[in-house]
Amino acid sequence: MESARKVAIVTGAGSGIGRATALALVREGYSVVLAGRQRKTLEETLALAGDVARTLPIPADVTDPASVQALFEQTKAHFGRVDLLFNNAGTGAPPIPLEDLTFEQWRRVVDVNLTGPFLCTQEAFRIMKEQSPRGGRIINNGSISAYAPRPNSAPYTATKHAITGLTKSTALDGRKYDIACGQIDIGNADTDMTAKMKNGVAQANGTVATEPTMDVENVARAIVYMASLPLNANVLFMTVMATKMPLVGRG
Repeated sequence: MESARKVAIVTGAGSGIGRATALALVREGYSVVLAGRQRKTLEETLALAGDVARTLPIPADVTDPASVQALFEQTKAHFGRVDLLFNNAGTGAPPIPLEDLTFEQWRRVVDVNLTGPFLCTQEAFRIMKEQSPRGGRIINNGSISAYAPRPNSAPYTATKHAITGLTKSTALDGRKYDIACGQIDIGNADTDMTAKMKNGVAQANGTVATEPTMDVENVARAIVYMASLPLNANVLFMTVMATKMPLVGRG
């Protein structure tokens, strides 16, 4: 299919990696549904896209099954199909000792980072397996924390390890429906979330050090490449990171 006829849903599209990816997909010719909790930030992404006809903001809460169902129903009603889902919405907990985390802080990260992608994947399967042409692609935003944790990051790290399991299960269970699934593990993309790295972040050896970052556009281009493959080919895992960040040798 030509990308001009493909439809993508990007969660967390109001900022950071989600916004950069949504804009890159619009430039590539996709029709893009911008999903996120805040209409204001989604409309800011829409304005940057500059293409109202092919860009649709839909406020949605990925932790709420009814909201996720409505997101996919509205997408299908407006564009007719779903070819690509980028499970990007995510959050973290305060960087405090594991034993001091509240249950609510733990649960919030699990709900957004793991339950949200699962709910969106379910709805994507229901549409992709029935549409014609059949199938589609799901890309999960993992993290280098799926391999090597940072100090005081148990909720985030645990959910990103779990996303790796969800990616593999989705890739396996989607085969019979021509649904491909891959994961992009990102290290230190320059977004609001990583701004603190310029002032120093805790290291595994107890020190605090500044860390290099990279342009978020590098992530967006990588996702566009993953999405560009035919459904009989798949990037199962990709790591995109700042070259000089201290990942190799960490842990």
